[in-house]
Amino acid sequence: MTSRHARLPQSILWPLALLTLFWGFNWPVVKTVLTVMSPLHFRSWGLAVGAASLFAIARLGGLPIRVPRGAWGRLTLISMFNVGVWNVLTAYGIPLMASGRAAILAYTFPVFGVLFSVWLLKERLTLRRAAGLVLGIAGLALLLGSELAAVGRSPLGALLLLGSAVSWALGTVVMKRWPVELPTTSFAAWQTSLAFVPVFLCAALFERGGFSPLLLPLWPFLGFLFNVFVVSVFCYWAWFKIAAVAPVTISSLSTLMIPVVGVFSGMLVLAERPQWTDYAALLLVVSALAIVLIPSRSAARAADS
Repeated sequence: MTSRHARLPQSILWPLALLTLFWGFNWPVVKTVLTVMSPLHFRSWGLAVGAASLFAIARLGGLPIRVPRGAWGRLTLISMFNVGVWNVLTAYGIPLMASGRAAILAYTFPVFGVLFSVWLLKERLTLRRAAGLVLGIAGLALLLGSELAAVGRSPLGALLLLGSAVSWALGTVVMKRWPVELPTTSFAAWQTSLAFVPVFLCAALFERGGFSPLLLPLWPFLGFLFNVFVVSVFCYWAWFKIAAVAPVTISSLSTLMIPVVGVFSGMLVLAERPQWTDYAALLLVVSALAIVLIPSRSAARAADS
């Protein structure tokens, strides 16, 4: 008998395809918006609309939204790592480097997830995972080395995007270690709303300038609408739907093509010209993720037995 966990459910094929396209394309879009809008103001709008929409979806679907007793602490911790820190670090990191390179760095989170799973979940570090980590670290070193070597440029952007990947990886593993018993849509809504509070407060306290997106020029305004109503609503919903329905391996693999889309959409939207180091790092990172996440033949045969 074939295990249902070894197959990709047909119901998530279209959310997976659109998620890859939208999240990948969003990297140059965000960079365009952040040329005229402060990072935390921008993220506050996205989190607010995303939270309200996800709560509405949960309510219309008849899903419970009440947080279980005693779960507020771990829910808040997961929200900060999964959504809050990720949004802040990427918002400040993307303007400092090419959007394609930013996407490559940010979507290395499964590699770091291996390390955190060994630490928090006591999973065994196999030879395949070790090889994936070596390739992933080599890709990161190539990108960071390029940033450090470039005259007059700072490695800060690369470090911020690397930090966002670490935060997302830690949040994902914490979810497995200390789960919160909520439907995925309600869980996503609470994560987004809890992350909104500190991001909004920091935006109000530390960032100056207009808060209204109506003041934006045409293309940044269209990019703002895309990020707030497509990415912050649909992509959050799609990601948590995929993570809930598909096995962890398949849901993680769904992110492999996102940095590829990010690199080439940056070429189309922003006329970015990736260097050979970007292509080499992309190859190393995707290879690392594939080695870490694609099951071996023996594991696949075991799943089908």
